[in-house]
Amino acid sequence: MFYDFPAIKPIRHLLKDPEITEIMINGHGQVFVERNGKMVLDEMKFADDDQVRALIDRMVEPSGRSITTAAPFVDCRLPDGTRVNVVVPPIAVSGPTVTIRKFTRTLTGVEDLIACRTLSRRMADLLCASVRARLNIIFSGATGTGKTTTLGILSNSIPEGERIITIEDTAELDLQKQHVVSLESRPPNSEGKGEIVLSQLVRNALRMRPTRIIMGEIRGDEALDMIQAIATGHDGCLSVMHASSPRDAISRLEMMALSRGLMLPLWAIHRQISVAIDLIVQHELFLDGVRRITHITQVRGVEDDTIELRNIFEYSRLGQDPSGRQRGQWMCHGVESDFLPKFDKIGLAVPADVFNVGPEPA
Repeated sequence: MFYDFPAIKPIRHLLKDPEITEIMINGHGQVFVERNGKMVLDEMKFADDDQVRALIDRMVEPSGRSITTAAPFVDCRLPDGTRVNVVVPPIAVSGPTVTIRKFTRTLTGVEDLIACRTLSRRMADLLCASVRARLNIIFSGATGTGKTTTLGILSNSIPEGERIITIEDTAELDLQKQHVVSLESRPPNSEGKGEIVLSQLVRNALRMRPTRIIMGEIRGDEALDMIQAIATGHDGCLSVMHASSPRDAISRLEMMALSRGLMLPLWAIHRQISVAIDLIVQHELFLDGVRRITHITQVRGVEDDTIELRNIFEYSRLGQDPSGRQRGQWMCHGVESDFLPKFDKIGLAVPADVFNVGPEPA
């Protein structure tokens, strides 16, 4: 097995610890781990930088990628789906730096998300129904807030018989569906040739008879291709992006679409986004280590040259208890959703209490 290689041995116990979700190696003398949502300094240390480089070489090798002083950083994945980012000198001043985000196996279903207080029962009912009804959903938040995990779990609501195309920089989505085709971008070779970018993969995916397109993360001008694909009839798309709020997610989509350099007026971009995106699901990692969905926000359309947003669910903070746990509640604003006709179209009944106005404990 991969974890039996001698180069992996120094961190094998960390990789196998189910309570550790992230491992951060800052040179040979310092290793931090994220345990139960909080970063702590681990007692282990490497003998020297050469031992760290041996670990790096072993982890990067299966991906077919390489790391040198000319190309001093790389993203790759381990055989079990764990994500790895490596940065080496001269870019990393403190020595070879490795960030390992472990593939989450403890959260496998919606009930797990409810149990760990990521979302409420009513929110789960709404999101599962939205995925089945082929709504287009953006999962937004900062790094490490649980966006990809939520997307992966909710993808279980996709009916069997659909052809799913996933598009990622570094393939990590492990969808438990029968018909999945995974596409992965490719960096340029040592001669600067052969690069395959996300926007090319999106355009090619449209020729592959997709029922749904899932993007591991929207980062650049591929946002325009994704928006246009949805607007031309490819509903049911799910995507991840980094943004601090639903409004910021819309602003970032605008900027990424404009980065293509096409002379498009902003009103046209607004119109395309408002047609393409139905929901924004905002995530946040709280100080108590709990990852929560803070907003489920509906994209309503364009009003006075601004994309109109309306929160269906919103998390409200109520302070901390003596143990340091965040106290709060989700508030449903009772918005009768404009996309209810999509539910009716496939005969999907949303539980009657989903849109009841009022708080729900978190």
